[in-house]
Amino acid sequence: MDQWLTPEFWQDTMQQTVEWLVRVIPSLLLILVLAVVGLRLVNMLLRRTRGLMVAQMKKGENIDITELEKRVDTLTGIMQSALKIVLWTMVGMLLLRKLGIDIAPLIAGAGIAGLAVGFGAQELVRDVLSGFFMLLENQVRTGDVAIVNGTGGLVERVGLRTIVLRDLSGVVHVFQNGKVNTLSNMTKEWSAMVFDIGVAYKEDTDKVVEVMKKVDEELRADDEFGELILEPMEVFGVDAFGDSAVVIKGRIKTMPIKQWAVGREYRRRLKKAFDAMDIEIPFPHQTIYWGAEIDPLKVAKIAGE
Repeated sequence: MDQWLTPEFWQDTMQQTVEWLVRVIPSLLLILVLAVVGLRLVNMLLRRTRGLMVAQMKKGENIDITELEKRVDTLTGIMQSALKIVLWTMVGMLLLRKLGIDIAPLIAGAGIAGLAVGFGAQELVRDVLSGFFMLLENQVRTGDVAIVNGTGGLVERVGLRTIVLRDLSGVVHVFQNGKVNTLSNMTKEWSAMVFDIGVAYKEDTDKVVEVMKKVDEELRADDEFGELILEPMEVFGVDAFGDSAVVIKGRIKTMPIKQWAVGREYRRRLKKAFDAMDIEIPFPHQTIYWGAEIDPLKVAKIAGE
C-alpha cells in the first residue's frame, strides 16, 4: 500500500498511461474513421443498387412507379440494416482487441448464442429470406389476384414474413412466406378471360366465330370497356365436341384484374347477338319416368286422325 503513495509510483503510472494513450488512441481513431468511411461507402453502394433495381424492375412491367419504389425501399432497407450490423460488429471487435480485451471468448460465446438462436428462429429466418426474394423478383404485389397453396384471393399485403389474401367471401388467409409451395399470379402485367362457347351441332361454326368477333369489336368500341381490353379477341377455333354442343374457344386479353368485368359484359352481349341471329345455345335434356306402366316410347294413334 505504501508504494502507491510514493511519487515514483505515480510518475511511472503516468508515464505508462501516456505511452498507452499515444500507442492506442491513434489506432482507435483510425478504426472509427474507417467505420465512418465504411458507412458512407455502404450508403453510396445502396443508392446505386437502388437505382439499378428500379431500372431492372421497370423493364417490361406496366406498374405504378410509387409501388415499385416502395418495394425497392423495403429491400434496400433490409440490406442496409444487415450491412450496418456486420460493420459495427467488426468495429466493436477491433476496438476491444486494441483495448487489450481478449475477444476469443466473446466470439465463442456469440457463436454458441447465434447457433441457439438460429435453431430457435430458423423458421423465421426462412420466412424472411423467402419474403425478401419474393419482393426482389416481384413475384406478387399488393392488389394482385393470386392463388397461394391452392387458395385464391386478393393480395392485401406482401411482407417479409407473411403474405395476406382475402377471398371472395371476405375470409382473410395468412401464409408464411417460407411455406408457400405454389404461387400463381393471375394479374401480373396483363390478364385474360378464356371463353368456351357451346353451340348446337346444327349451327355453322364459321358464322358463330364471325358473331363472336363482331361482339368483341363492339365491346372494344365501347367507351367504358374499350380501354380495359388490350388486344382483339383471339378465337382458337373448335375446341371440343361435347355431349350436346360444339365448343368454340376464345380469349380476350385485358388490363390486370379487369378480365371478370370484361368477361361478364362480353357474355351478356354475346347472348343477345346469338338470340338475334337465331343461334342455339343447347342445354342437356332429361326424361323422367313415373312408373313401369308408362311407356314413353309407345305412341298411340288416335282414331279418326
